[in-house]
Amino acid sequence: MSKYAASACVPTRELSPLRLLLYNITIISEKKNDVMKIEGLTAIVSGGASGLGEASARHFANAGARVAILDFDEKKAQAVAADIDGIAVQVDVSDERAVHAAVAKVNSELGAARIAVSCAGIGLAARIVGREGKPSFDVFQRTLNVNLFGTYNLMTHAAASMMELEPLTDGERGVIINTSSVAYEDGQLGQSAYAASKGAIASMCLPAAREFARAGVRVVAIAPGLFKTPMMEGLPEEVTDKITADIPFPARLGDPREYAMMAEHIVTNPFLNGTTIRLDGAVRLPPR
Repeated sequence: MSKYAASACVPTRELSPLRLLLYNITIISEKKNDVMKIEGLTAIVSGGASGLGEASARHFANAGARVAILDFDEKKAQAVAADIDGIAVQVDVSDERAVHAAVAKVNSELGAARIAVSCAGIGLAARIVGREGKPSFDVFQRTLNVNLFGTYNLMTHAAASMMELEPLTDGERGVIINTSSVAYEDGQLGQSAYAASKGAIASMCLPAAREFARAGVRVVAIAPGLFKTPMMEGLPEEVTDKITADIPFPARLGDPREYAMMAEHIVTNPFLNGTTIRLDGAVRLPPR
């Protein structure tokens, strides 16, 4: 019997209004404490040197987590890590052995990670068959290597490590957050490789959550829409204006901190599991 079951049997009609109010406040307070707290935990963020990953790394650090940034760009990763009193590990996420070693390094230096956020990715665009009949298999392969296999590698080694930890409240051992994209449902012309990589990330969320459920490790994916990341910031102003005009509300690019806020909520809400959450201001991408 849970600690709430006995309390739930209290005949509330016998309590005075004041006693009943105090009783409800106590139960709500207990339940609020019955969640994974970010403070004091170790979090791994791939792609944490810029964009959504950087925002997440900074957000978790501000919440009291010990943060490790995994990124291909070592210089930028070290700069962010220095700002948040974390560590940086240079790694190609598509290299399974390198990711294994990076997770082991993080666990050794910061303590075993209970939070893993995959934000490393690339956004190459190419038609399946180019204008001159040239295929784009190289783009397809590279995109999947980084976006999909990179996510799979971190999820694999983070989960394997989390399974060895002592459970926290409610039997939970850790949380894995993967980054999909609205392109997995609204892929545009030239986004076949990107949409395929992000669609696979969304598709494996539920089976991964089901597999790890016995160990108390949750898996959730976020599918962001159009965000103000370095990729978007490099576009001409008129192009950005046209893009934001398609976003119903709020009619602007997403702030990377809003992605980080969603990631925080996923960590602290124990019933979020096995699903992909669109974070997009109600946008639906046009064909091109």
